[in-house]
Amino acid sequence: MEARRLSILCSHICPGPTPAPARLVPVPSSSKGNLQDNCVFCKIIRGEALAFKLYEDDICLCILDINPLSRGHSLIIPKSHFCSLKATPPDVVAAMCSKVPFISSAIMKATDSDSFNLLVNNGIAAGQVIFHTHIHIIPRKALDCLWASESLQRRPLNLDQEAPRLVDRVREQLSLPDDSEDCKGQGSSLTGN
Repeated sequence: MEARRLSILCSHICPGPTPAPARLVPVPSSSKGNLQDNCVFCKIIRGEALAFKLYEDDICLCILDINPLSRGHSLIIPKSHFCSLKATPPDVVAAMCSKVPFISSAIMKATDSDSFNLLVNNGIAAGQVIFHTHIHIIPRKALDCLWASESLQRRPLNLDQEAPRLVDRVREQLSLPDDSEDCKGQGSSLTGN
């Protein structure tokens, strides 16, 4: 069964001579609850916007990124609207993450990549511009120099002062109740994600 699913997924990513060529299609979904009117991902889920669908199940959908960083750059999105990773229930995050090995393997094979980055831009400062939780799968090849940070030198952590203070601050935050409203004032945009 897994091999069949992989071949179907591969046929959507890199169509061969037998299957029909991939095309931009509406993604109809039976999951219409908890969706936002102005969110591009919610529009894709409702079938109101077009996307190249790679994979779909009851909880999530995987599509090609419309502004890819590399060939095969894809997004796993939940079928319900959550504005950030923090706002996404753990079972939904788990369902999305459980698809990563299966989908990333197919994408790497289809694009002749040898690696991939798994990325979540969570919040404005991290580069999130579409406020609907999503996971990027970005296929990589050796020496592709995709990230400018790959040429940066890492600095060792100051073990005497910086690390213990940072550990104390994080542990303190972990012990506090979380009552923040994570999604206030965040819209949706397709100017990059």
